[in-house]
Amino acid sequence: QVQLVESGGGLVQAGGSLRLSCAASGSIFRFRSLGWYRRTPGKQRESVAAITSGGSTNYAGSVKGRFTISRDNAKNTVYLQMNSLTPEDTAAYYCTAVLDYRTYWGQGTQVTVFS
Repeated sequence: QVQLVESGGGLVQAGGSLRLSCAASGSIFRFRSLGWYRRTPGKQRESVAAITSGGSTNYAGSVKGRFTISRDNAKNTVYLQMNSLTPEDTAAYYCTAVLDYRTYWGQGTQVTVFS
């Protein structure tokens, strides 16, 4: 059983920063990749960032240069550092982990950016 618990969401003014954390149950070495998605009511779910077991990263064009995904293997945690936030970044953010070609999801954390 894989459990992912996100934290770090909240309310922030445009231009500000937040860091999301996702703590996984057990070692994150076993995951093929870890990532972050976001969903806004009325919009399609969007992949924001991902990091493979080898450390390669990938970002959505809308966040490239502003968001950074990283992992701490010792803490079994993946992070999403979000800088220069805009109201368009307002969404529920979900942590994901891929294991044996199955994707597991966290419960989500809300990020609200006001101008």
